[in-house]
Amino acid sequence: MSNSDSLILLRQRIKQSPIVSLLITLSFLGWLLVSIDFMFAVSFLSFQPEFGMGSLRYISPIFLHFGLIHLAFNCLWLALLGEKIETHLGSIHLLLVVIVTSIISNYSQFYWSGSSNFGGMSGVVYALLGYLWVAARFTNNQKLKLPAGIFGFMIGWLFLCMTPIIPFVFGSGIANAAHLGGLLSGMILGFIFSFLTVK
Repeated sequence: MSNSDSLILLRQRIKQSPIVSLLITLSFLGWLLVSIDFMFAVSFLSFQPEFGMGSLRYISPIFLHFGLIHLAFNCLWLALLGEKIETHLGSIHLLLVVIVTSIISNYSQFYWSGSSNFGGMSGVVYALLGYLWVAARFTNNQKLKLPAGIFGFMIGWLFLCMTPIIPFVFGSGIANAAHLGGLLSGMILGFIFSFLTVK
């Protein structure tokens, strides 16, 4: 594939999924900021920053990423799950789901851990997972159906992250409360959407 073909494909994906593209871009910038100046990034984007983001602090932690694996993992799942919602239900629909579930997942992690030292898009990723799983089942919309095995894999990963294994391997803590809060809030929103859609 030539460079021009790659650019055309990139433009098409951005046009098709502008919110997903924006979230991935902001996540990359969050990782870049962490890489350049960790303390500034954390104080600027964490749940209770010392300055800067005002009320956006309820959402901004989702853009903090503390390593390339962390960033790549979240962006991969965000693209897979987020594009499915944005393509079939619309950009505003996805944006509302992301805003609501990011606030809930961030609050969940903050109150569970008592610390603002967390970040990442994974709470939102689990919210999108839960949303799609419920919405596809109750609306019978095949366009929202998850690929085979994805839900089971992600739930297995969720429980694996609650053991000491993953923190030991990756050398950092896991925001388990954010994952669980995101999953449950996404499922609840999926139920609400299904109730309003199915007549």
